Amino acid sequence: MAFNERKISPLDLGSPKNIGIDLPLNGEGVFKPNFTTKDALKTDLINFLLTNPGERYLNPTFGAGLQDFIFSQLEDGNLDFLREDLSSKINRFFPNVNLETLEILSNGENSISIKMLYKIINTNITDEINISF
Repeated sequence: MAFNERKISPLDLGSPKNIGIDLPLNGEGVFKPNFTTKDALKTDLINFLLTNPGERYLNPTFGAGLQDFIFSQLEDGNLDFLREDLSSKINRFFPNVNLETLEILSNGENSISIKMLYKIINTNITDEINISF
């Protein structure tokens, strides 16, 4: 009988292999590789948050579309709608992510701040993203 069994992604086992590209895209040779599932997924989530629907070729629904809210009147009702919308989109595009907390705050005029704590399903990996725009 196993207690506190730790599940590891098969991509994280064995010799290091690139499984993604890190942000920002200004490292040596432009692309800095990711070697772990945790880093690759974090980069994918940040990319998702910064992408608007229609920007990605052959996948027009991909993207959080947060830039649409920057120049709208930000009120508590808008932020609740945005929280629900973002949560459902993340569940749709990232089925291996379980959102623990998702906070969206207005930082004055025309800017929002997102704090997201998430867990990768079937692993003990938790991470956090803080992004403002």
